[in-house]
Formats: sequence, structure tokens, C-alpha cells
Amino acid sequence: MMKTLSEKIARFGLALSLSVASATLVAGPVSAAEEAAHETPHYPIVHPTQEPWSFAGVFGKFDTAQLQRGYQVYKEVCSACHSMNLMSFRNLGQPGGPHFSEAQVKALAATFQVQDGPNDAGDMFERAARPSDRFPAPFPNPEAAAAANNGKAPPDLSLMGKARAVERGFPWFLLDIFTQYQEGGPDYIHGLLTGYKEPPAGTEVGPGLHYNVGFGSGSAIAMAPPLSDGQVTYSDGTPETVDQYSRDVAAFLMWTAEPHLDARKRIGFQVIIFLIVFAGLLYFAKKKIWSKVAH
Repeated sequence: MMKTLSEKIARFGLALSLSVASATLVAGPVSAAEEAAHETPHYPIVHPTQEPWSFAGVFGKFDTAQLQRGYQVYKEVCSACHSMNLMSFRNLGQPGGPHFSEAQVKALAATFQVQDGPNDAGDMFERAARPSDRFPAPFPNPEAAAAANNGKAPPDLSLMGKARAVERGFPWFLLDIFTQYQEGGPDYIHGLLTGYKEPPAGTEVGPGLHYNVGFGSGSAIAMAPPLSDGQVTYSDGTPETVDQYSRDVAAFLMWTAEPHLDARKRIGFQVIIFLIVFAGLLYFAKKKIWSKVAH
């Protein structure tokens, strides 16, 4: 019985091998050009470069002036389409962030109108925003946002600095554990905002789309180029270029995604120092206690 089963398996394997060999001979070898033509393109077309962020590394921290400029870019450009539902105006004054003064936070909040109520008559009303209010969304609901943007609602930007990144692959993701590399999101955002190009010859871009070499999901994106040189006026003399705007708003979005980054790094460093000192005390205490005990 076992011999018969073994013979059947051997015949089946031989027949399968002959079939594969015959198919290969009939079809012929596949050329490299044919293989490349059937490969799925890898996006983004241009991998984002590692930018020199001030908050990079174990001892990095946010640049207050850059965060203030980034908020200005968000307010004057991005807030027209993108919400930031997890942020309140009072967050702009907290340490480790843009660190606006209390008066500045109140003034910034007052430039927005928010809905409140009901009042004594049971009606909703508009009022100037307060520091405790969240950033107002540009649209009343996702459906209205989608209707105003070709059927797709622009994503909320509150956590975008941590939600967007590009695979670094082996062995980089192992090294990131020790170098604390977490700037993939800002690198990607900067690459996306500076990635709008004219499509190369032979590349077709669908209606309502824009060719972008930094987009992670395809070669074209629905968002039109949001930035242009000189669009936002800086008061500190910083260059008013698309590259600089992109860096500033990417850093700001990293802060909104992780507003306690500076405190986390500081506490982590303090804990490491404490553990080193504690280990030393334990070592000398052990030597003192057991020094006269025979081993």
C-alpha cells in the first residue's frame, strides 16, 4: 500500500515538472524589460531625504521660532481646508511648543469665530474664540468637506506628523531603535509639499490631480500645490520660500502630534542619570557589606 502511494506521488511530481518545463519552452524566457513593465511602481517616486530637524536625536528639542512660523503657515494656508480637531488655542502657549505669551494666545484665538450656545432664547450664536476653544474646523462636517473638495474630505492634521512616514527597510529600522529616529513624518511632509513637478513626457495625470514625486500613494495627488514663494510674510527675516514654508509647517505638525517631546526626552535623560548613580551606589554598598565575608 505504501509503495503504491509513493509511486503515485513520484509520478505526479514528474508530470508537474514536465508541464512546467514545457510551458517555459513554449513561452520562452521573460526579458528584463517585460518584467519591469509588469512591476508595480514604488511610491513615492523620490524618497524623502532626512532633513536636519532641531528636534532630531536623543537631545533634540523643538525650535520655538520655527514652530511659531509653522503655525502661521498653517493658519494662513492649511486651515482653509484642513482641520486640527485635537488642538486648543491654549496649547500654543505651553512650554516646549510655540510658547506664545498669554496675551498672544488670546489675540490669536480672537481672530476666529466659533459657534456657542444655546443662549437664553435657545439659539446658537457666534462669538470670538477663547484660549480654551479648539481650533475651528473649516467645514461643519466631513460630508461638507468632501463636497467642497471633489468628493474627498481633506484629512485632519492633528496627528499627521506621526501618521505619515515612509518605510526605511532593513537595517535602518533596527538602527532607529538606538538613534531614536522618528522624523520620518516631517521628512515625508516636507518632501510632499516640495514634490510638485511637471509630469514627464508620456505620463498622464487624471483630471483634478497634480503630479507629485513625493506622494506616498501614487504619482498624482488631488491637493493642488498649496504653497508658493512669498505667500506668507515672516516678520523675523526668514526666507519666504516654498522650501522654508514646508520645513516650518512640517515641524509644527510634528509638535502637534507629539507636544510633550521635549519633556519626554528630558525626563528620559534624567532617569538614565539616576539609574547610573543608583547602580554605582548598589555596587559600593555591596562591596562594603560583603567585604569581610569569606568567599
